[in-house]
Amino acid sequence: MILLIALGFLAAILAPLIHRLDPARSGKWLTLVPLAMFAWLTSFLPEIQQGKPLVFNYLWFVSMDVGLDFLIDGLGLLFALIITGIGTLVVFYASAYLHHDPKEGRFYAYILFFMSSMIGVVLSDNIFALFVFWELTSISSFLLIGFKHESLKSRKAALQALLVTGGGGLALLAGLIMVGNATGTYSLSGMIDSGINLINSSLYIATLVLILAGAFTKSAQFPFHFWLPNAMEAPTPVSAYLHSATMVKAGVFLLARLNPMFMGDPLWHQSLMIFGGITMLAGAAMATGQTDLKRILAYTTVSALGIMVFLIGSGGKYAITAAITFLLVHSLYKGALFLVAGAIDHETGTRDIRQLRGLRTKMPLIFTAAALAGLSYAGIPPFLGFIAKELIYESALGMPQQHLLLTFIALLTNVFLVATAALVVVKPFFGSFQTTPQAPHDAPFAMWIGPMILGMAGLIAGLFPESVSQLLHTAIVNISGAEGVKLVLWHGFNTALMLSIITLLAGAGWYMLTGRLQRLALFDRLGDFGPEKAYERGLDGLLRWADLQTNFFQDGKLRHYYYWILSTFTLLIFYTAIRFGVLGGLTIGFDDVYFHEVMIVLLMIISTYKAITSKTVLSSVAALGITGFGMALLFALFSAPDLALTQFSIETLTVLLLVFIVYRVPRFGEISTARIRRRDAFISSVAGIAMSLLVLLALQLPAGERISSYFTDNSYTLAHGRNIVNVILVDFRALDTMGEIVVLALAAIGVFTLLRFKTRSEKQEQEKEEKNNC
Repeated sequence: MILLIALGFLAAILAPLIHRLDPARSGKWLTLVPLAMFAWLTSFLPEIQQGKPLVFNYLWFVSMDVGLDFLIDGLGLLFALIITGIGTLVVFYASAYLHHDPKEGRFYAYILFFMSSMIGVVLSDNIFALFVFWELTSISSFLLIGFKHESLKSRKAALQALLVTGGGGLALLAGLIMVGNATGTYSLSGMIDSGINLINSSLYIATLVLILAGAFTKSAQFPFHFWLPNAMEAPTPVSAYLHSATMVKAGVFLLARLNPMFMGDPLWHQSLMIFGGITMLAGAAMATGQTDLKRILAYTTVSALGIMVFLIGSGGKYAITAAITFLLVHSLYKGALFLVAGAIDHETGTRDIRQLRGLRTKMPLIFTAAALAGLSYAGIPPFLGFIAKELIYESALGMPQQHLLLTFIALLTNVFLVATAALVVVKPFFGSFQTTPQAPHDAPFAMWIGPMILGMAGLIAGLFPESVSQLLHTAIVNISGAEGVKLVLWHGFNTALMLSIITLLAGAGWYMLTGRLQRLALFDRLGDFGPEKAYERGLDGLLRWADLQTNFFQDGKLRHYYYWILSTFTLLIFYTAIRFGVLGGLTIGFDDVYFHEVMIVLLMIISTYKAITSKTVLSSVAALGITGFGMALLFALFSAPDLALTQFSIETLTVLLLVFIVYRVPRFGEISTARIRRRDAFISSVAGIAMSLLVLLALQLPAGERISSYFTDNSYTLAHGRNIVNVILVDFRALDTMGEIVVLALAAIGVFTLLRFKTRSEKQEQEKEEKNNC
């Protein structure tokens, strides 16, 4: 399984190179990657449908019980198939949509990186691995949303999505760790199977709030819904993939995965139903007031996510079956309609429905795909969308309490969704043709085949609901622990059917009023008082606070940086020493101090004082050299000849270099007052005392077992090296050494960049001077 995910990441790394080698067909070559992943995952279907989940364990950090563990069950496999299946169509679509775009290769890298991360989310069985993949989806979506980085709106939307979902990810990690501590395992399946009642835990409320915050931010639930419509600044393939089929459903997946653990708790169910209900109704209502095709679809996606959360919270066989069925339906029709919106924009130059009329004859293939997806979206039989809508009504009617209120909310939501279906299908394609910024014609094959496949899939699935039931069966069992309802196209004349008819009629009537609603811009006005304004004010306040503290602490003067660092360091040491009462046991003896050691230390103190009070650079350099050589003598006296030799070499080289350049340096001048110098002297002295105190306290601790014998015994047997020092640096302290190498590499890159910049600047100045001379 790890090879499956590694394949996606490897393809992401190689994507720019592949595009550079074959720019005309790189998108088509890269389409084979998600297609191969889809085919690979499909091979697991027979075993999973028999109720036999597959577990793959890979060691990562054994001591911390962290592993790259993957679980393939009905729920995870369903999500993975949606991710790779729609991903295949989106990458193929992008090969035409982004053709000749200078950043096309970069796009493929981002989208494949995101795809692999999302597969890691839905298949991970360890909470730490889940969190890593979860945050990778936030980072990659930031890159995708901000793909048009020249645009200020794109950059703001990308930052907003990153801050909201990234913050939720941190809350999720804290919540999952608390669950892991309570259950004694960090495996998701182990948590669910542990049988421990989390409700009785004193930290249960905090745990639940943190987990819901992570899921709600990712799946754009109220009050975090505002980031999703703004993310429509991304290119259409990104919108179609991230915000209809994959990323936004990560939160829904997590709630579904954790449902068996919290099932039966009223707080869990009520929280999901309340927030899901508000989100589904508000998102559908706000969609009817939009005029941009992608924003209409974005708000309806918010509503659809609310429906799924609401249904998971409702529980029961009808609700869970409706949630999973609607998950599949929404992925099919919403992915298709986003791709249709992109094709319309690509061919006409606009997405504003007020400027679009009569495209049915100009773009017949795109119209066919839009009609298929729109009919499923509106819940017209025999499409799968009709079956899902019937199940939603059945689940609302079957609620033991407040079923009339819940049914009314579901009905009103679906009325708005039918109206928006007409907005994205009827409005642009029917009526007399209206001139657009570009002369429209049918999109190329790569741009109509994807939405056509998705639209046809909704129809075929509706005609053969038994096959869909078989596909969704194990996922429903994984969520609820019980059998779901078998999908059938015709339930007979019942209350749910009557509600469906009312939905269509009322939705058509509301569609007639949308023009007036759009002119009023009511929801745009209400947005001035909504959660997005709170986010903007909070971000502005955070930035102002950052400016204040940055200007105060980082004023560009190195001595002030040392002032704050040393003061903080000293206060922490003294506070800790006093707080834990460790000063009482401190004993200082001078029995083993020799005269020559005292003289060396006094010489170093005098030299240091001379270095900071000298008026000339040469005498200051000489004084510093004496201090350094004194330290080398101490190293030699206390049996550290390697350190002594190193110190001698460094001091000699440093003094020589400084002496060679000293004639270019002017005499020291006074740049501070006597009062400031006295303050700095006091801080430095106290910091020195604190450091000495820290060393003395460390020496008072009982000596543990020496580690040198371990290195001696294992350097050759474990690391196969005869030089113990080299083995320690390369093997036993590998991460530390790697960090030092990274620092040196970054410094080298910085120097190289500065030199290149200087060279270019000089070249530009020279060219400018030559041009002026001519």
